[in-house]
Amino acid sequence: MPHYADLRRITDGAVRRRTVQGLQRLRVALAAEVPPRSAQRLLMATWNLREFDATRYGPRSEECYFYLAEVASRFDLIAVQEVRDSLYALQRLVRLLGAGWEYLVTDVTLGRSGNAERMAFVFDRSKVAFTGLAAELVLPRSEAQADAALGEPRQLARSPYIATFRAGWAYFTLVTVHIYYGTDTALDPRRLEEIIALARTIARHSPKFSGAPLYAPDDKPKRDNLLLLGDFNIFDRSDATMAAINLAGFNVPPPLQAIPGSNVTRNKHYDQIAVFNTLQAMRPTGAAGVFDFFEQVYREADAALYEAERAARPGRSFRDWRTYRMSDHLPMWIEFDIDDADAYLAQLLAA
Repeated sequence: MPHYADLRRITDGAVRRRTVQGLQRLRVALAAEVPPRSAQRLLMATWNLREFDATRYGPRSEECYFYLAEVASRFDLIAVQEVRDSLYALQRLVRLLGAGWEYLVTDVTLGRSGNAERMAFVFDRSKVAFTGLAAELVLPRSEAQADAALGEPRQLARSPYIATFRAGWAYFTLVTVHIYYGTDTALDPRRLEEIIALARTIARHSPKFSGAPLYAPDDKPKRDNLLLLGDFNIFDRSDATMAAINLAGFNVPPPLQAIPGSNVTRNKHYDQIAVFNTLQAMRPTGAAGVFDFFEQVYREADAALYEAERAARPGRSFRDWRTYRMSDHLPMWIEFDIDDADAYLAQLLAA
């Protein structure tokens, strides 16, 4: 659980009481909607934290960090998008989660379309072990579209981040992305182009991204579990953008296919968690969802309580302003069974 002792940093008594009450509501809702963490199960999430933490509408307050940490603490590993150039926000979140938590983060994506963003993995070391591979993907010339202005291959606006992990019996490679948005249409050409190039490249070279152990000098890389997750800016699962992921061999596990959108209004399917081919020692349990924190904190009924805080940076409605405190994306999560002991023992008997 997060470090509640740090609540003392909130010196305003009314704000501290409001924060404690918000945490109490979050804890009840999370316990009702998200399974408890256990040694036999892995709870994985992806969460775009809006401009984490740009200060265009004022830096996030201590209150925000407690809410963010409370939600994050319910998962074993979270892929985070939109971490900005300053690492204070990410470091503050991880400090609140506790000494057992760690993060991996990219450098800042340069260029206007990259928006000075980083991507990160945040995970509990007592449950998840980083197995050594961490890299940003550069598209090969054969997959990248030509940049008409430069006559060179055009890379993704934000470099995908690849890292390998182990939890329980499962070895897995995660590729987290924040795909180009562009125009406010379902089929922005560059967005579709990025998704096609990404999915094809990852699928084609999947053994090279494996973190599974090799036991002999002449062993060839073995494919482990490969998951693609993050913000794809997909409007609907019936769109060509989603089809491009499926055509490359990635599929969204059934428990996630039935949930509503992951944006605040729940009508867009921006965020996705997709699996390449089949999984080994890593089975969806059927538990999955998105968690709507705005039902518990920064509720519309509480707008008057934040008038003074909002006055420092006016110009946004409360509904929009609060997305710069929490996010305009809801965390999407899925649970996997990672205990393969019974299958392994049965295999030994059958040998």
